[in-house]
Amino acid sequence: MESVDEILRLRPTLVIGSVPYKQETLVKLLQQRLNFLAMNPRTLADIEADIRLLGGISQRKAAAEKLVKKMRGNFSAIAKKARRWKQRVRVYCEAWPNPRISSPPWVAELVNICGGEMVVPAGEKITEEQVAATSPEAIVLAWTATGAKADPKQTYKVTAWKDVPAIRNRNVYVISDELLNTPGPPLIEGAHALYKLLHPENKMRERP
Repeated sequence: MESVDEILRLRPTLVIGSVPYKQETLVKLLQQRLNFLAMNPRTLADIEADIRLLGGISQRKAAAEKLVKKMRGNFSAIAKKARRWKQRVRVYCEAWPNPRISSPPWVAELVNICGGEMVVPAGEKITEEQVAATSPEAIVLAWTATGAKADPKQTYKVTAWKDVPAIRNRNVYVISDELLNTPGPPLIEGAHALYKLLHPENKMRERP
């Protein structure tokens, strides 16, 4: 596989891989005589731990700690704004449409930070009936490795969802994959985007 060959030509002392893995690439890398660090974070706390780990490995502990504080600061600021809304928005975030897979647990945490509630278990295969039973008020599509190319039209065609509030009220949104599915600094921008989607009226209602 060309991408693996390109990595090997660089003669790395350490290769770091993070979810989601491309299985055939991972298998080929593991067959090589090199050090491979596999990262599989699930929560925001896991992501912070991974950042600190990488900071230690690269001898940039101070920079890693600064990044962790920056992420925490942004999330705290968003959570403070979100507390202005008394009622939480019921949200379904989708990482893949076929089979349907809900967004990772750290996305569920971001939804909570932004004043929402993830209505299905995070990071799991789910059925359309499961989603329908939870009556989400907003559906957010962040399909893995597609950038911002998730297709809301497919969502509106799901028969089981015709009575779901998010479908009836046309509250299906797309956030670029890398902003929600990258376990690192892009989550800052992803959280801000998510907040704006869940509270579209905030420009009129927020205090200066």
